[in-house]
Amino acid sequence: MNNRTRSGRGARWSGIAWAVGIAALIAALPWAASGRLPDRLATHWAFGDGTPDDSMPLWAASVFPGLIWLFLAAVVLATLWRGADAARVQGETWAATSLLSGGVLLAGAQAAVVRANLDRADWHDARQPTLWLVVTLVATLAGGFAGWLVSRRRRQAAAPAVQERREGPVLQIPEGQRMVWLSRTTNPWLQALAAVTGLVAVAAIIALVSGLTEPGSFWALFTPFAFASLAVAGCAAVQVRVSERGLEVAFGPFGWPVRRWDATEIESVRTEDRTPAQVGGWGYRLSGLGTTVMLRSGQCLVIRVRGKGKEFAVSIDDAERGAALLNALSTPQSD
Repeated sequence: MNNRTRSGRGARWSGIAWAVGIAALIAALPWAASGRLPDRLATHWAFGDGTPDDSMPLWAASVFPGLIWLFLAAVVLATLWRGADAARVQGETWAATSLLSGGVLLAGAQAAVVRANLDRADWHDARQPTLWLVVTLVATLAGGFAGWLVSRRRRQAAAPAVQERREGPVLQIPEGQRMVWLSRTTNPWLQALAAVTGLVAVAAIIALVSGLTEPGSFWALFTPFAFASLAVAGCAAVQVRVSERGLEVAFGPFGWPVRRWDATEIESVRTEDRTPAQVGGWGYRLSGLGTTVMLRSGQCLVIRVRGKGKEFAVSIDDAERGAALLNALSTPQSD
């Protein structure tokens, strides 16, 4: 299985997990507050005075928004998967942006509806939750932008570079030419774990917005799951770039943080097969072998830093070609 196939499958499962998690959250919100809600919930407000002009029973207010979201998510995912490989890579930008922004929008709108009806004896007493709707729109834009950033990095990694596709190792760089090697690896299981813990953190935010929890309980739930989601996401994907500037290793879906080594800092470069058992597990590991970014078993690009004797390794596809180019850049060429 090549990197593009593995990365594509990871993106699909992450999309499914996000769609199902958001649907469950939308459906669960009214039921979680059922003891503090009227028999019917105000779901629409007249323009101008903010008085409600339409309502639904609790079960309908729970089920219908969730079904609408699942339908929209299914259309996005089905359209993406039915395309050819090249179109699918391009379509991931649209899909990621739509899923993230759409999920945030519908979950936020559901939270605003629950908040407006909370502790009301009758749905006519509910007032339009203008503030929370504005917050939801801002969060929707932020989610869409985050999806665009993530897919943009994936598209850059998938785009072939002219100079990196030559047969055999590149040890001599023709005068006047620049050569760049770029590779990206993801771990779908770590991506799924980051998505699940992230959904719990989002659920905590939604519970606070809808008035179902107090700030103290919110921070106790939100903080550990948000930290876990960010930490796991940072170790679930890595992008490696070799150029005349040296080696650059970018972590996570947004390509941050980044570790860089100038070509003159690198003493030696090689490839080596490593397994999670050898380095102590998955992710960013410290062991007797040095530092290893372990996302999948197999070939790793290994560098030794000049003057320090420390090694850094990253499991990445096409590591031999990256090592050959980095050796050429870090070793003075004879005439």
